[in-house]
Amino acid sequence: MATTEEAQSAPLADSRTDGALLSDVRVLELGNFIAAPFATRLLADFGAEVIKVETPGTGDELRNWRRQRGKVSMMFRTLARNKRSVTVDLRTEEGQEIVRDLVAKSDVVIENFRPGTLENWHLGEDDLKAVNSDIIMVRISGYGQTGPYRDRAGFGGVAEAFAGLRHVTGHADRAPVRPAAPIGDAMAGLYGALGAVIQLFALKNGHRAEQTRVVDVALYEAVYSAMESLIPDYDAYGMVRERSGANLPGVVPSGSYPTSDGQSVMIAGNAAKPFRALMQLCGRPDLADDVTLADGHTRSQRETELDNIVRHWTLDRTVSEAVDELAAAGVPAGPVYDATGIAADEHFAARGMLESIDVSIEDDTTEAIRFPGIVPRIPGSEGHIRWVGPELGEHTESILTGVLGVSAEDYSDLKRRGVI
Repeated sequence: MATTEEAQSAPLADSRTDGALLSDVRVLELGNFIAAPFATRLLADFGAEVIKVETPGTGDELRNWRRQRGKVSMMFRTLARNKRSVTVDLRTEEGQEIVRDLVAKSDVVIENFRPGTLENWHLGEDDLKAVNSDIIMVRISGYGQTGPYRDRAGFGGVAEAFAGLRHVTGHADRAPVRPAAPIGDAMAGLYGALGAVIQLFALKNGHRAEQTRVVDVALYEAVYSAMESLIPDYDAYGMVRERSGANLPGVVPSGSYPTSDGQSVMIAGNAAKPFRALMQLCGRPDLADDVTLADGHTRSQRETELDNIVRHWTLDRTVSEAVDELAAAGVPAGPVYDATGIAADEHFAARGMLESIDVSIEDDTTEAIRFPGIVPRIPGSEGHIRWVGPELGEHTESILTGVLGVSAEDYSDLKRRGVI
């Protein structure tokens, strides 16, 4: 395809990331659903120019998930914020050439296809290194790029089950349940973003790599890494963790307790100092001063007794009263919120976690929608939501003509033939 002799490699002038921590980093996202898009969103929040490659006509399937009205889900708007949408058919030779051209102008590629898929499209590790010797490639998959299960399809929910999380989630007398949020995908995304930053730091400090700079993230390993001493406990004590309802085994007293207004308060009184303060609040100074209960193992043996004492205390108070008294006493506690509670809470608002942005949902009208804020907070260098998830292919022309220097004639031809 015809390109200008000197294609631009800097972010587009309207990217509005000047001064942001990652403003000089360009990331190419070859991903759908949650894991890879979660990783790229973290980088985009701090100014990285993220180019999200989507299939022409349909785009990321997440555009339609949990969508009750309009054409684009709020889930997609959230995960694809601060990104640019470019449509490219990766199954075509010309589409693959476009991606390789973008790789030549990028710093990081983040993908979550099944292992071998990109290789089949001539976009594997060796193919990318051939056009950009310093390219960083973050590969997120169900079981990783190696091992006997590498070719299996993998989703976050399956990874949570395989890594042991599902088995210990729920009540002992019922079947396992799933966490009501994509924990596996989010954790894999976090590791993917961390891996990208580690490789960027290594490159900046002169570390040379003979092979492609690959970050291999398996969904199940991201979950397994958070399962504490699951296997060490099994090896050392023969312990097989089971479902324990709202409480963690050996962590006493801790859990959700009912209040007089029909709500619940989460209390973590399982460390020595908070436990003493909690027992004082509950009118049991004898237990607060009991030296044998300073030990977590001893407390766990009296779990039912201690939980009943706490429950009796919380049932005499509203959730607000309970939280205020616990906070004043230095006991970690908080209300068990639903969306309504979070939306009304002053602390979420004060910390910028409810950022209102006008969004077009349907009928070309805009509505003020509150989106999750930027995490982590970096004083003086905060990230910003510059825009929410874009329309499908919204930036295809500006990226191909502005970054790759594709001529207007060639762009129109690619569009006409469905390559973009």
